[in-house]
Amino acid sequence: HWHWDEGFEEPVSYHLIQISSFYNHSWKHLGSGWLGELETHRWNSSSGTIIFLYPWSRGNFSNKELMDLEKFFHTYFTNHQGFYISLLMFKDSFDLQVTLGCELHSGKAFVGFLQIAIQGFEFMSFQNETFLPSLKGGEKAQQACIQLNLSPAFKRTIHGLISDTCPRFTLGLLDAGKAHLQRQVKPEAWLSSGPSTGSGHLLLVCHVSGFYPKPVWVMWMRGEQEQLGTQRGDILPNADGTWYLRATLDVAAGEVAGLACRVKHSSLGGQDLILHWAPHRSLGLVLLAVIVALALLTGLGFWLREHW
Repeated sequence: HWHWDEGFEEPVSYHLIQISSFYNHSWKHLGSGWLGELETHRWNSSSGTIIFLYPWSRGNFSNKELMDLEKFFHTYFTNHQGFYISLLMFKDSFDLQVTLGCELHSGKAFVGFLQIAIQGFEFMSFQNETFLPSLKGGEKAQQACIQLNLSPAFKRTIHGLISDTCPRFTLGLLDAGKAHLQRQVKPEAWLSSGPSTGSGHLLLVCHVSGFYPKPVWVMWMRGEQEQLGTQRGDILPNADGTWYLRATLDVAAGEVAGLACRVKHSSLGGQDLILHWAPHRSLGLVLLAVIVALALLTGLGFWLREHW
């Protein structure tokens, strides 16, 4: 068993995702590797090689170990095509999804997993060194498991991948990528109003973006009182690897005074962001800016008339 002592905010896991499509007598393969929710690797199906998305994506594996993995996956992609077409007699076009990886359970030891789905439905899995058919997989899943369980060498290889290779690779990634994975990036926040939800109502929107790591607390407040009507959206990824979240509050127009959006995040060192809703002040600033601009233009007009 492999153990991990340092605390990461999210569950520690690494998994590979394979999506293979068989259509019009030809295959198309997409492969990717994920450390938690961060994509760290892709599979180049034309060259049969691993694409490393970060400088630290090699972890602490040697070039030989990585080349051995490339050879294994290249052979696997070639062999499994015949398995599903020739042996299981899949005739029509279909999509195959394979997820293989390992996850740290209760901070103590890694547990490996392998799940296979066809057309989005569970087909079979690998548990206790044995391939098990899913109920939804029907007769073909039973046939597949019988055939695969007849090969002790293949079962040993899969067991080694998820119980030894995957945990070692994951720990190496966590160590090599520590500076990136444990960085703290402060959020930016701003307020806007969304479409009206009804007569005399406003939808207040608090945007929080650019923060890392992912855990964040956002709430509409009145003084120290949390507004239970706060609706949090999903935390979505930005292109730069940071996160974005919006929190809304549906409120009567006459009750907006004193409302504020409060943001707590580990990067802020206990200094919460607090943004007060002040629509009239912001409208006043806009009007003031317009008046100043008009005054400048008028003054410029007089100056031009005098000097030209």
